[in-house]
Amino acid sequence: MENIQTALILTFFAGFSTGIGALMVFFIKEFKHKYLSLCMGFSAGVMIYISFVEMLNVAIEDIGFLHANIAFFLGMGFIYLIDILIPHEYIEEHIKKNAIKGQEKLMAAGLFVALGITIHNFPEGMAVLVGSLKDIELGIVLAFAVAIHNIPEGIAVSMPIYYATKDKKKAFKYGFLSGLAEPIGAIFGLIILLPFLNEYLLSAVLAFVAGIMIFISFDELLPLSLKHGEEHIAIIGLFLGMLVMCVSLVLLGG
Repeated sequence: MENIQTALILTFFAGFSTGIGALMVFFIKEFKHKYLSLCMGFSAGVMIYISFVEMLNVAIEDIGFLHANIAFFLGMGFIYLIDILIPHEYIEEHIKKNAIKGQEKLMAAGLFVALGITIHNFPEGMAVLVGSLKDIELGIVLAFAVAIHNIPEGIAVSMPIYYATKDKKKAFKYGFLSGLAEPIGAIFGLIILLPFLNEYLLSAVLAFVAGIMIFISFDELLPLSLKHGEEHIAIIGLFLGMLVMCVSLVLLGG
């Protein structure tokens, strides 16, 4: 397919944004609650809007309501199982739990966050890949949505490791490497799907990925946004995320 190269480039862009978050270890000393709240609310708005308005709708048009919704709920079930096996935890919980217990505990916390984010990033990489293969404009907005989501995750990995080691380069390295799971996940998905790829499968996977993104939004992003900031900040972020995606789809001819 002619879109494969572009799809992989977009996936690498989304994954490398985790490294942008990890770079913050060189510039910030503490995590600001209101910034995290706004960013996570924004990311949730982006993912919810694009999943329901674009991805699931496209799948329903192509393969029908029943098949698209079966794939959608299978996607939610899939990421739920991953979430049970590898809970997705964030920076401040680890710092509060482990800072007093010593540097080894804090270092382990940072590495655990890196492992969890790495595993969670696999399906996100497939989301950008599949969206790009289906429609390059959809791939662009998905890559943007995932990139916004990944920046705080890079901070979540790098900050505990920095507090434990006082080594900014090492902290950045772990944050950056955790983001590589997205392009690796995309390549892995491409290897599996490519021999069987057709319009039906592509649309089914698109609905499957929409289910994954909805689960991530409601299970992780929105609760995190509400927990770490004022309610209105989270809702403003949610509204802005949806608005930006709406404008993006209009400008891209969606």
